[in-house]
Amino acid sequence: MQEVNSQTGAASGLADGQGAYAAVAKKIKNWGQELGFAAIGIARADVSAAAPWLMRWLALGRHGEMDYMAKHAALRAAPPLLLPGALSVISVRLAYWPAAVDAQQVLDDAELAYISRYALGRDYHKTVRQRLQKLADRLRQEVATLDLAEPFACRVFSDSAPVMETDFARQAGIAWRGKHTLSLTREGSWHFLGEIYSTLPLPADTPIADHCGDCRRCLDACPTAAIVAPYEVDARLCISYLTIELHGAIPAALRPLIGTRIYGCDDCQLCCPWNRFAQIGDPDFAVRNGLDATPLTTLFAWSEEDFNSRLAGSPIRRIGHLRWLRNIAVALGNAPRSPAIIAALCSRQDDPSLLLREHVAWALAQQRLPAS
Repeated sequence: MQEVNSQTGAASGLADGQGAYAAVAKKIKNWGQELGFAAIGIARADVSAAAPWLMRWLALGRHGEMDYMAKHAALRAAPPLLLPGALSVISVRLAYWPAAVDAQQVLDDAELAYISRYALGRDYHKTVRQRLQKLADRLRQEVATLDLAEPFACRVFSDSAPVMETDFARQAGIAWRGKHTLSLTREGSWHFLGEIYSTLPLPADTPIADHCGDCRRCLDACPTAAIVAPYEVDARLCISYLTIELHGAIPAALRPLIGTRIYGCDDCQLCCPWNRFAQIGDPDFAVRNGLDATPLTTLFAWSEEDFNSRLAGSPIRRIGHLRWLRNIAVALGNAPRSPAIIAALCSRQDDPSLLLREHVAWALAQQRLPAS
């Protein structure tokens, strides 16, 4: 009889614990909504199903010069290495689609600079991290009221550490992995992701199913064919990689394909049918400095001081003034032939930087090609 009572008591204790964690999970989602997140879900701290894809991608060299991807692969594949005792991951989504000049209209005007829509406003790292930190603080206060056998710990991430955020979003039911490899929802892909690793055994949400179907518009739209197969991107061909991550010279064969995209590329998102349902995102990501439709020559004339002061608080600033000019030089080479563009390029053809001089020389040669 005592044994039966003991088992019943243990089961009751387990049920009580699960109920308490379910209540905490519900509160987390309510707090997240109050902080402006578009969606909040919970996943187990386990990426064992996705890790082989990462290792294959690295083995094929598709990370290019992003050495940190290979260096920290083990951390990405094992969450407890970033937070000992991690059991659950709180995954959040924050919309950023800005009220801006129509993206396709900018791309169609070869005298305007195209900047990826996510980078037109405030640096998302700061916004997402600050809100996640507030969510984590609320969680700590709540946990302090619980009678836990083990110490509680959590850690906030906003694209700031090796985290497989797209897989966690899928597991948490807030976004699936699109064929372009970006996280995707029925409201589109114009959003950022963030995570909180936690040592709490929070109940996991139901993973979301893939809703891409037979569509392959993103593969067909990629200017450089960087989406080499559904769900597979070769970063070495990706314009976002070439204009943001690559430190050296942009391969000459790829320069004409970049067009006037000077920071990132949105083509695979602009063509996605789900993005027809996108709504204007968080006010933090509203357009600054008129970057949604600025002439290339205007941006090419910015001094380093201009670049640093005008882009303070922008994610663009991380590439530095030299790579900014490198990217614009390529775009100017792809722009329609114009005396104003040639004059702008000539103004920097004797720049101290060999890297910039080489790209300016290429652009001048493009400008002077005979009309086809």
